[in-house]
Amino acid sequence: MPNPQDLRIVVVGAGIGGLTAALALQKFGFRPKVFEQAATLGEVGAGLTISPNSARIFDFLGLADALAAISTTPQIQQIRHCRSGRVLMEIPRGEGPRQRYGAGYYYVHRADLHALLVRRILANDPGAIALDAKVQTVEAREDGATLVFTRRPPVDCDVAIGADGVRSAVRDSLFPLSAAKFTGHVAWRGLVPAERVPSRVRDAAPGIHIGPAQLFMRYPLRQGQLINYVAFARDASWTNDSWSARASVADVVAAFEGWDDLALEVIKATPEDGAFKWALFVREPMPSWRIGRVSLLGDAAHAMLPFMGQGAAMSIEDGLVLARALAAFTDPTQALIRYEAARHNHAGFVQAKSRALAEHLEAADPDRFGEQKFENEEALGLFAYDATTVAL
Repeated sequence: MPNPQDLRIVVVGAGIGGLTAALALQKFGFRPKVFEQAATLGEVGAGLTISPNSARIFDFLGLADALAAISTTPQIQQIRHCRSGRVLMEIPRGEGPRQRYGAGYYYVHRADLHALLVRRILANDPGAIALDAKVQTVEAREDGATLVFTRRPPVDCDVAIGADGVRSAVRDSLFPLSAAKFTGHVAWRGLVPAERVPSRVRDAAPGIHIGPAQLFMRYPLRQGQLINYVAFARDASWTNDSWSARASVADVVAAFEGWDDLALEVIKATPEDGAFKWALFVREPMPSWRIGRVSLLGDAAHAMLPFMGQGAAMSIEDGLVLARALAAFTDPTQALIRYEAARHNHAGFVQAKSRALAEHLEAADPDRFGEQKFENEEALGLFAYDATTVAL
């Protein structure tokens, strides 16, 4: 069997999915090279849910204690009525997920998780990540690939993985893709210092408020120092899908006027430069993610709406399954075929269910919530999915 270190593997994109793939590849003895277009390493200020299906991957990679140290574990989550604040459903968390699924349930600041992954990767290989390396095109071949950059010489490799997000240069250079479709949803996000809100808001259980065509989600980060929120509404006039477009706090307050104070108090406490707005687009699932020895991972392959909180988890799962496949098969092409076979239908299923959940949660009458079966990520069995053992 060839030495894994002889296989030249390139990962394009140093987001959570690409870094998870790189660390997993290192665990199996490979020496991947990550190319990131940004000039500095970092992540946007936003929260992530790490549910058991993704938490067990970090356990497998030896990051269990490090992840717990930077995370918050909710004891319960609540679904509340948009105006009255009445609790419509409680979902127990705490140690329950670990007892049921063998891994925990966490809230984590995206930047903290990103920094943890970077540290571990660079500790294994100080030269593993190249910055200011924007990929222009990728040429896929049966025996490898060539990456063409905007400001550096081309790079040849045996395997190339596009983990470069919804605007993937790797995907767009290889696959004719139908245009993304605007869903009519917009979202605002913000991070609020906890001391800016009343204690009753800080002490309330995290969760969501649901209302007609709107949804508000909030949860704590960094041991309760911050409150992360995402607010969804229908707005056909806004079609900018950039996460970095700033929004007026007054506009968010106006959109949720009359809602329960647990939601409004958080919005009103947002620092004036701390609100962001983006439009939600969807694409139809791709028939395949691979050409030759180039494949896709995470949002580049299967970007999904955020209503199920599983976008990052799908990228993290992809990263480990990809590494397992490359370790299990001596032929890299066969490994990429098996990786896609293991992940394609599962990711497509989560894409579809995330979209359907939005319609359920934003139904016309929140007082009737519970009359239909509630198909959240746990009810659908996603927490039980095990990327460390799934058949290849």
